[in-house]
Parts: sequence; structure tokens; C-alpha cells
Amino acid sequence: MKRPNPIQWIGYSCGRKLPDDLRDWVRHDLTGTFALPRHIVRGLFPLTPIFALFLLFPGELWLRGAMILLAVLLAVFYIVAYMPMNRAHRLAKHGFPQDLENPARATRRAAERAAYEARYPH
Repeated sequence: MKRPNPIQWIGYSCGRKLPDDLRDWVRHDLTGTFALPRHIVRGLFPLTPIFALFLLFPGELWLRGAMILLAVLLAVFYIVAYMPMNRAHRLAKHGFPQDLENPARATRRAAERAAYEARYPH
């Protein structure tokens, strides 16, 4: 699977569309295993300059570190809270259905549904 170069990944993390030859990578990035941690890293990356600016504030180092920690925690909260919408938007931007999910998860869910329906028929 072809991966984006660092410049393409930076643009992708800031919301740009990747070239069509990277669609498989985008699908894996958004629906594959460990999609949540990748989403958090991708969401925090554009905010790192802001976090770095907090180091320039006057005061003790622990206070500046606490400011950065508070900002990171707040950012992670919103990144995770808006993950489904952001993920659907990225999928649509790259030409995928908005409800695309991990193939392994879809297979497991279909098997669970079949087992439920076999146990409790209509």
C-alpha cells in the first residue's frame, strides 16, 4: 500500500484531499485497526504550534506545562467528540461512502446478528 509523503500527510492532517492513488491508504487510515489513535494524532498535529507558543508565556515551567496539558486535554476531548463527523467528511471527500467501516468489524457484527437471529427468530 502506497503511503503519503510527509508534505502530503501534513496537508491531509490539515484537511486537504490526497491524490486518488492514495485512496487505499486513506480507507485504511480511517477504518483500519487503530483508527482512533491515528485520528487523535492527526487532529493534534495542526495544534502543535499553538501548544509550543504556550512555552513562551511568562511564569514557571510547571505552569506553562499545565497550560499545555490543559489545552491538549481539551483538544483531545473535542477531537474524539467530533470524530464520527470528521471521519464521514474525510471519507466523502475521498469518494467513499460516509458510513464505511472496518471490514473486520463489519464481518464480526454480521456474524453476531446472524447468531442473534438464529437464537431469537422473528
